[in-house]
Amino acid sequence: MSNDPPRASVIIPHWNGRPHLDDCLTSLRKQTLTDHEVILVDNGSSDGSQAYVRSAFPEVRLLELGENRGFTGACNAGYAAAKGEFICLLNNDTEADARWLEVLVDTFDRYPRVGIVATKMLLFDQRDHFHTAGDYYRVNGLPGNRGVWQLDKGQYDVEEPVFSACGGAAAYRRTMLEEIGFLDDAFFFSCEDIDLAWRAHLSGWDVRYAPQAVVYHKLKASGGSGVTGSYHDGRNFLYVIWKNYPGSLLRRHAVDVLRAQLHISGEALRAWRGPAARATLRGQLAGLLGLFKMLPARRRIQAARIIDDQTLAARLTPIDEVP
Repeated sequence: MSNDPPRASVIIPHWNGRPHLDDCLTSLRKQTLTDHEVILVDNGSSDGSQAYVRSAFPEVRLLELGENRGFTGACNAGYAAAKGEFICLLNNDTEADARWLEVLVDTFDRYPRVGIVATKMLLFDQRDHFHTAGDYYRVNGLPGNRGVWQLDKGQYDVEEPVFSACGGAAAYRRTMLEEIGFLDDAFFFSCEDIDLAWRAHLSGWDVRYAPQAVVYHKLKASGGSGVTGSYHDGRNFLYVIWKNYPGSLLRRHAVDVLRAQLHISGEALRAWRGPAARATLRGQLAGLLGLFKMLPARRRIQAARIIDDQTLAARLTPIDEVP
């Protein structure tokens, strides 16, 4: 047996999602790229997931954290244990096409300055509809999924640069991660992938969308919607800005950013009786207070920045443009 590290490590954060494991792990068994390892990181599940993985999928490395460290905590634990040349994140509520890993690795091989590869994510139960074809980031500080809910008519079949990859099915070059770091635990859940993409761009790395790398996603099946998602979205949208948005560009788009945040607040106030709306407002407040928490990281990131404003601005999406 070779002692060489595998080309790819697939890290699956997991919490009480045993019903999803058959689809997810079986699809990884069928990958045409066999030179890979699978690491399932369990956030203290209480549904018997651990015993099931050990018996039904003995080839999977099981890391038991014993507590819920969130998406970022689980992924970071998996990254610390991973040996692969490329680090792939995959939600537990997914099914990967058999060529998923092969296409990801081939994309990295063909583009040495690509640090992140985005997957074509389709809905599990509507396989001709998109979840995302790579993510964008608007100049007003709001991220989004390209193509979300759209019928797949071939409109995203071109391999091309994008701003970010959805962390539910993304791949990262290890050499880039060793330079800029992996996921920020301060985010816990939501926008951690956008934050990582920002750091990649600022450090001169590229992000590319690979349409032949296909994953089917049971959107929100494993949690993260409702109150939890609303709070972390409200907070982490601001965390991303405080950490990464260069001051020169932020001053140029300050009115747009403020208007976007006020719109979020206004929508939440109009739906005040709903717990998710109140969670959004709590998140925005936490995000405002988090400015000082993010400042040390901001200083480090901006000091290491090598991309100029013009190049960076070209990678951001105008407010009214549909990418």
